[in-house]
Amino acid sequence: METSIEKAASVIAAAGNAAALTGAGISVESGIPPFRGRGGVWEKFDPAEYAHIDSFLNDPEKVWREFLILLKDTLDRAVPNEAHKGLAQLEHAGILRTIITQNVDGLHQMAGSSDVIEFHGTFASYRCINCSACRTSGQIDTCRLPPRCDCGGVFRPECVFFGEIIPPYLLWRSQQVSSECDAMIVVGTSAVVHPAAMIPVIAKESGATIIEINAEKTSLTDQVSDYFLQGKAGEIVSGLVKEVERIR
Repeated sequence: METSIEKAASVIAAAGNAAALTGAGISVESGIPPFRGRGGVWEKFDPAEYAHIDSFLNDPEKVWREFLILLKDTLDRAVPNEAHKGLAQLEHAGILRTIITQNVDGLHQMAGSSDVIEFHGTFASYRCINCSACRTSGQIDTCRLPPRCDCGGVFRPECVFFGEIIPPYLLWRSQQVSSECDAMIVVGTSAVVHPAAMIPVIAKESGATIIEINAEKTSLTDQVSDYFLQGKAGEIVSGLVKEVERIR
């Protein structure tokens, strides 16, 4: 593992335009459960019943009361861990240009990263489905569910529900970043959710070196990744950053 970290760190240190793709696994150490896999959110909540846009529009009170409020409370309590902080350090060092995240928790920004593409949106802001008024997480009143705007409309998180498309600009920008980077650090994503799963593939086909950090092997490991570092995201990213600093 030490040798692998050293080799991966040498690639990162030499990169002139690195990018990162992060998924739910990077936030597990912050107390946020993954959506997929053992112990994941979708084991307890059927996504078709609680996370599809049609389900929300048909019965927003149920979706808010039984699912969204629980997720919101979990995200509101979370703080960045060493993996988020490490990626922010790489940005401040002028190595990492952009983070593309599948997460909706806002922890990259809290850690100090400035160029973050929130591929699946965010729970940091909410929009009225009637008048489109926007509020921050702390501004919406959840004492009564569903939370409502002054106009009477229901607030929804600014995330992408199942049944909705990725906003075209975010998709375009993610593809642009992927095709232009010379190294990509993939952290905590199972690489099964499309179109986000294609991001490291685009980077690889464009000539980038792919460094994967995951607790378990994924579909990327043998087919796309040049380096696979297995373990907890916080420990490995911290080790990478320390080695990059030593090399530079």
